[in-house]
Amino acid sequence: MFLGTYAPKLDEKGRVILPAKFRDELSPGIVMTRGQENCLYVFTTREFEAFAEKIGQAPLSDKAARSYARMTLSGASAETPDKQNRVTIPANLRSYAGLDRDLTVIGAGTRVEIWDSAAWERYLAEQETSFANTSEEVIPGLI
Repeated sequence: MFLGTYAPKLDEKGRVILPAKFRDELSPGIVMTRGQENCLYVFTTREFEAFAEKIGQAPLSDKAARSYARMTLSGASAETPDKQNRVTIPANLRSYAGLDRDLTVIGAGTRVEIWDSAAWERYLAEQETSFANTSEEVIPGLI
């Protein structure tokens, strides 16, 4: 399970060093793709295969499902970290997420998310009050 928040830098070649706590699980290979709120989702290859299988089960007749599949799968890129634990973020994904030098990498359970640091700070500021004041069940069975 991926947990925590980290602040690596994007180098001049579009590479990021993976957080040390994530390396063992991600070192065999990853798949990164577009995520919601203009972040990037990073999955282990195995987890992405399960994710893609669920996408493939959606009915082709559903316009929203087709759009989601297109956005997710067309943006996907399989990458393998190098010996220094750096992974290249393709230019199209850097552009989608508005990534500059300062990044925020978060553990989100079964995936890692990569955010532009300023975008992450804006997201947190927008969400913290509603999160703190949640009084109804958001995730069934959790609270």
